[in-house]
Amino acid sequence: MRKLLNEELGRPTLEECANIDKLPVTVILDNVRSAQNVGSFFRTADAFGIEHIALCGISSTPPNREIHKTALGAEMSVAWTHYPTTLECVEKLRADGYRILAIEQIENSTMLNDFRAEEGVKYALVFGNEVEGVDQTIADVVDGAIEIPQVGIKHSLNVSVSAGILMWEMFRQSGK
Repeated sequence: MRKLLNEELGRPTLEECANIDKLPVTVILDNVRSAQNVGSFFRTADAFGIEHIALCGISSTPPNREIHKTALGAEMSVAWTHYPTTLECVEKLRADGYRILAIEQIENSTMLNDFRAEEGVKYALVFGNEVEGVDQTIADVVDGAIEIPQVGIKHSLNVSVSAGILMWEMFRQSGK
């Protein structure tokens, strides 16, 4: 088997990317402290056609060398906004008709393997801080929560790994 060259992958240019149909999904970063994790969010969001990233609180924003190190330019192809607080972001997206879901281990959360995205619904997925997770004040106001099933001795995943799993699942369920 021969690996494909980058030129053979048929990837869009940055200009063409702006006109590609995006998934109606916004990813919210609730005080994600690592700029490299933020960069991973951008790179994964670009791969799966996520429409927007909301960077909240202490989450780093482009341009940033550490973001670029992992995003590899995807910070230029994915729309983003910064909000002083995650609560401001959640309130804005809710007013814009988004269903807000925390990606967290919360009472009555839906296991990812049981989650079914509804057609025509815009989703905002909240990912929390690397140590504290989604802040309780945000967990108190979300419309629901999705939990990633785990069977090992650790009870968490790196936030950017969790993001990759959720973004893939949203992409997969979209049928693209």
